[in-house]
Amino acid sequence: MDFGLVLPTLHAGATVEGIEAAAEVAERVGWSTVWTTDHVLVEHGSADEYGRIFEAIVTLAHVGARHPTLKLGTSVIVVPQRQAVVLAKELATLDALTRGRVIAGVGSGWNAVEFANLGASDRFAPRGAYLDETVRLWRHLWGGATTAFHGQFHPLDDFVFEPLPHRGADLPIWFGGRAEVALRRTGRLGDGYQATSSSPAAYAPRIPIIEAAATAAGRPMPTLSSRVRVQPGATDPGAPDRGPGSSSTLRGTPDQIRAGIADWAAIGVTDLALYFESVAPDAIVHDVEWFVQEVGAQ
Repeated sequence: MDFGLVLPTLHAGATVEGIEAAAEVAERVGWSTVWTTDHVLVEHGSADEYGRIFEAIVTLAHVGARHPTLKLGTSVIVVPQRQAVVLAKELATLDALTRGRVIAGVGSGWNAVEFANLGASDRFAPRGAYLDETVRLWRHLWGGATTAFHGQFHPLDDFVFEPLPHRGADLPIWFGGRAEVALRRTGRLGDGYQATSSSPAAYAPRIPIIEAAATAAGRPMPTLSSRVRVQPGATDPGAPDRGPGSSSTLRGTPDQIRAGIADWAAIGVTDLALYFESVAPDAIVHDVEWFVQEVGAQ
């Protein structure tokens, strides 16, 4: 299993110091990737979770400059809320500066109020189509093409795009989402799939849909990943009564957490982005070190 850490960039109390401490401990224990979360301007009803949040790509640039062994992923960036060519430039620049360490995790979004707050209300209804076209546009630009791109949202005739990503058009794109259309999109266009708030039991039926779409498109099966909440040392009295793979949170004794990881591995997931609820520097370091020492996940 490949482990990564979701950086504490969101919630009240999120600080630069907490983000830096989390990145430092992730690199020190040998985890592969750090992930940022994307929201920009949510309504008051979502403020408890996303009211305070550091911008996803700028944060990765800061962390990537300080920690040269970490891969840098967005989990996931809401593409239709942003201008696709500007986002292509930002991701390409970050990948060039970090010499090929970016994973572009993308999604279509869900928050209509936030779309309106960002002046993108017209993209909310066709957000899936916008995401599809954006990925095709990125591959076109990142591959160094200078020929016209005539899309529904992006009619480009005369342009030059540089610098290219370090890996060109092969910069990996991972998709989120759980609707069948999102799963088919993952297989058709994606290099990876990362679910959120899903148990192994809920995740497993999605895999054949992704695989069938990948096969039909003549593409390899995407990497399977999940963003998983972790509650170190939390009691879990219901664990013995649950069926295997029924929880979306890793909690309980070290043995119970190891069993939860085994449930993910059993369905073919090879990458876990671990999300600890701590934001204070000492707390996030403690939680990661506890996980490594007690669970043995390194």
